[in-house]
Amino acid sequence: MQNDLIIFVKNPVLGTAKTRLAVSIGNEAALVVYLQLLAYTKDVALSIDVNRSVWYSSNIDKNDMWTNEDFTKRLQFGDDLGEKMKNAFRKTFEEQNSSAVVIIGSDCAELEPNHIKQAFEELLNSDVVIGPARDGGYYLLGMSKFHPQLFESISWSTSSVAEQTIEIVNKLGLSYQLLEELNDVDTVEDWKQVKHRLPNL
Repeated sequence: MQNDLIIFVKNPVLGTAKTRLAVSIGNEAALVVYLQLLAYTKDVALSIDVNRSVWYSSNIDKNDMWTNEDFTKRLQFGDDLGEKMKNAFRKTFEEQNSSAVVIIGSDCAELEPNHIKQAFEELLNSDVVIGPARDGGYYLLGMSKFHPQLFESISWSTSSVAEQTIEIVNKLGLSYQLLEELNDVDTVEDWKQVKHRLPNL
């Protein structure tokens, strides 16, 4: 039995990365910011002793910053974000015989190794752990067993994603823990608050 960390990333393509941020700073600068966020997320993941997999949005890049020795590379599949996450959790639980699985994105420059470590510690005694984001979504979700219902009937990309997820957890009678609330980087204001934390490329 092992702990598994899933990292969801978008392939860093000009014009598709950080589109809300790009409105303010332009596509090329937004792509650089996203590459910095990817590098930051990679460093956080590497500092934790877990089994790591990176899941790409459109195609697997065998020669990028995500080293093949440290990360299993997979492709996201499904019709929307919820289905893609559900499929990633299901595959990981089935194939890895995991005792706990945690998923993170690549938009949170406030995420630190201790947040992920705490998530796995909470899952020793709780069914679900949620890291709420200030925009109403979540930057982290973890579970000790696969619960597909957590990805169903959710209004994705809205300010009520975390709230709806907690409602489903309560309906299922599952125990859960909340982590510290953090801020994702979506706008130029978000970026200005955290750019000092991001690595220079």
